[in-house]
Amino acid sequence: MAAIDIPALAIKLTASSGIAAKADIGTVAAGLSLAGQPVAVGDDCAALADGDGFLLFAIEGFINEFVAADPWFAGWCGVMVNISDVAAMGGRPVAVVDAVWANGEAGATPVLEGLRAAARAYGVPIVGGHTNIRTDRGQLSVAILGRAKKLLTSFDAKPGNLLIAAIDHRGRYREPFNNWEAATDAPPARLRGDLEILPEIAEAGLAFAAKDISQGGIPGTAIMLAECSGVGIEIDVSAIPVPDGVVLDRWLATFPSFGYLISTSAENAEAVLQKFTARGIVAAVIGTVIAGSEVAINADGNRAVIRDHAATPLLRLGRREEAA
Repeated sequence: MAAIDIPALAIKLTASSGIAAKADIGTVAAGLSLAGQPVAVGDDCAALADGDGFLLFAIEGFINEFVAADPWFAGWCGVMVNISDVAAMGGRPVAVVDAVWANGEAGATPVLEGLRAAARAYGVPIVGGHTNIRTDRGQLSVAILGRAKKLLTSFDAKPGNLLIAAIDHRGRYREPFNNWEAATDAPPARLRGDLEILPEIAEAGLAFAAKDISQGGIPGTAIMLAECSGVGIEIDVSAIPVPDGVVLDRWLATFPSFGYLISTSAENAEAVLQKFTARGIVAAVIGTVIAGSEVAINADGNRAVIRDHAATPLLRLGRREEAA
């Protein structure tokens, strides 16, 4: 393997538009005065205490360019990424609702077909929503309700933990975007079984912190996890498994259809890895959680900080202090 130019890679990651876009979350949350509320904001889903478990509530919206360029896949993603958010918190999906805007029935049809196909594949019903097919452009938003017995959160990574990346490599890019698609041609039984891994990890107490790898890729997701947990993270980029034919730079900017970061203790790491590898999902320890606020990449003795969230917050969110 060729040597990794850590300083050059760090510059590229620091300037990443996928990471920068996550700052919008903090801006909007500040406008709504969401910080410090009883329900923590900044996780993959809002976790609402309910009996002996939690209701999980989340929503995803899609950029107009994506909906216009690949409307069927946008519909599929509306279901898929919401389910992924629920799984990331140790939950199981219950149902989704959608909001679709389109220029006539013909404009809406491929989006609706993608939504329907994903709902059938994952076994999660669409139970309603909002429709407007008298507009000049296509837009899509999908919300989900889930339930968890035990939570995995963005707020419970601890110094000394190992950081695991688990990503399904059995796919390909959905060009021209950095979306790694490993779901649309997968057997539905496999998709559903794979999603059981995260709840099993949570319910077995093998980990307490996890996050769905989203548009910021592995580094952006690590920054959000670190900031929410009030820790630093060291990522060994040479330890990140990369699919054949894919370059590291692009892989680090990739939004995978099945991809998670899990923070777990050293003694539980092997059991967590085995949960994924037993189902054909590539999983590896790619770093460590440390005290402090720096998220850094390293390889071959070289290290560079890609963000210090204490000096430059990304989300500006966190869990309310217990004493508050």
